[in-house]
Amino acid sequence: MMPRSQERSALEQEQFLKILSREEALAGFEAALFPRVIPIELRKLADALGAALAQDVTAPIDVPPFDRSNVDGFAVRSADVAAAGEGEPVRLGLNGETIHCGTAPTLQVAAGTATAIATGGPLPRGADAVVMVEHTQPAGSDAIEVRRATSPGQFVSYAGSDIARGEALLRAGTIIGSREIGMLAACGIAEVTVARKPVVAVISTGDELVQPGQPLAAADIYDTNGAIVTAAIDENGGEAVSHGAVPDDEVKLEAAMRRALADADMLVLSGGTSKGAGDLSHRIIGRLGQPGIIAHGVALKPGKPLCLAVCDGKPVVILPGFPTSAMFTFHDMIVPVLRRMAGLPPRSDARVSATVPVRIASELGRTEFVMVSLVEGKDRLIAYPSGKGSGAITSFAQADGFLRIDALADQMPAGTEAEVTLFTPHVRVPDLVIVGSHCTGLDLVTAELAQAGLTVRSIAVGSLGGLAAAKRGECDLAPIHLFDDQSETYNTPYLVEGLELVPGWRRMQGIVFRKGDKRFEGVGAKDAVAAALADPACIMVNRNQGAGTRILIDRLLGGARPEGYWNQPRSHNAVAAAVAQHRADWGMTIAPVAHAVGLGFIPLAEEHYDFALVTARKDRPAVRAFLNALRSEDARAALERAGFRPA
Repeated sequence: MMPRSQERSALEQEQFLKILSREEALAGFEAALFPRVIPIELRKLADALGAALAQDVTAPIDVPPFDRSNVDGFAVRSADVAAAGEGEPVRLGLNGETIHCGTAPTLQVAAGTATAIATGGPLPRGADAVVMVEHTQPAGSDAIEVRRATSPGQFVSYAGSDIARGEALLRAGTIIGSREIGMLAACGIAEVTVARKPVVAVISTGDELVQPGQPLAAADIYDTNGAIVTAAIDENGGEAVSHGAVPDDEVKLEAAMRRALADADMLVLSGGTSKGAGDLSHRIIGRLGQPGIIAHGVALKPGKPLCLAVCDGKPVVILPGFPTSAMFTFHDMIVPVLRRMAGLPPRSDARVSATVPVRIASELGRTEFVMVSLVEGKDRLIAYPSGKGSGAITSFAQADGFLRIDALADQMPAGTEAEVTLFTPHVRVPDLVIVGSHCTGLDLVTAELAQAGLTVRSIAVGSLGGLAAAKRGECDLAPIHLFDDQSETYNTPYLVEGLELVPGWRRMQGIVFRKGDKRFEGVGAKDAVAAALADPACIMVNRNQGAGTRILIDRLLGGARPEGYWNQPRSHNAVAAAVAQHRADWGMTIAPVAHAVGLGFIPLAEEHYDFALVTARKDRPAVRAFLNALRSEDARAALERAGFRPA
């Protein structure tokens, strides 16, 4: 037996030396797990909701179990009233009973007679049709006149017309919902045999993880993956059991993995699959059972560090630590296996065709899956890629689906017509699409639309990106704050034919710094920048190209490129966080964001945050609702409270 130190060294050397394709990894994983016997259990009908049938169910009776009336009226012999009409009614004598639901008939309908019958009542002997009460008139106390002809079988549901005895009612693998429970109940079935849900143990790994509800220390993060994975398991036929977070201690982690695997059918961990001394999970797997690791490193983006293993017949999965990577690989690679273990049919994914408006760079040699949000263009769907990266929690939640870039391609060119796999069965095209510069004030205005039941999608691509989208007709409104040096005005010079300006609000841009920093205290913006440029140890944080704020920064710097210039986050909040956390000493953001985190602020310019409105879309109901909300007293008051000045 190899000593543990040598075993560890060998495993470390083998990491990522053989990256498998997605197809190779999944095929090897499934080959090590299937075929297998799916455990079953008998459940009462009331407890079967959401379970998968383990066997076909055959109808033990006819439904309905007897011929019955579909209307309130009279059971008759159709031949007796074949010639009936408004001008020549047919008189029929009434039999001495009325048939209701649950009443068994006792009298035969003889020629020339009729029996009163309610909807659902059993058809009496001798009758072959029902006449609606509306087509009859009383003729004394013991007879009726029929004023419309009827044909054999009219308004009659025959025995077994809904479900026939011996018919395959439901097939194995069917997920039992309320409709299926209704069908089973109609046949008198009180218990069904279902696939037992596989128990899936969930462990999060990492010293930095803190459970929600607890305070965060420096460099700590909340255990997001544990919550997401647990919910995703329950959504896909499993029964998740959370074991919380375990620190990066090999002895403690191995003990936790063994305990979890002993009582579960599957073990899922998140974090701890990348190459590094702190990643312990993959080392432990080799000691948990055979055959062990099937794939450690898959040619996927996101999701390369995925580890797939089988230990004595039980799947063990180590997901990447970043949330989007973890959730994508779980849904793409693990859900098919979990559904098979749960006796469920393969997931049926809906797909649509959409145009990609911007170029998407990709990495050769790795199949890349890109999350996208769908919006309506002039005559087609537009798929906007999420640029938030694999560490973003919201990428998966806010996307409508994903597109695939082949491993042999290094990009997807702008204008590509691509197939988008949807996360939900139907396209959820929003009522209002806003593409451009983001501002927290937007949430205050669109709150009224959400309360009215309208869906709003805001895609942050910067002012210039928003203008380009508006010109292409891919959005309703493009928020912009672009200063023109020649005219010394905001936004209007950037408009083209087909766009019109809607004034929004004013927000103060300025230099942000930590209070007490003598380089910035008590001076104006130009002097503050001069002091920063004079100190080589002073680090800035910039903004992304295309942002209106970036234009102001470059004007202030006048061609200088100080330390930190190439650190280019995409939001005001990220700038403030970098300064507050001492990763930078100064940057530019808006006053409400600076004040929210307690930073010092030097006003520079009150910029105009306005909207480029696509004229052709201005009469859409959601656009009119937005414009009304923008002008409403409630929205204006909310903007002022947040530190903005409505135009």
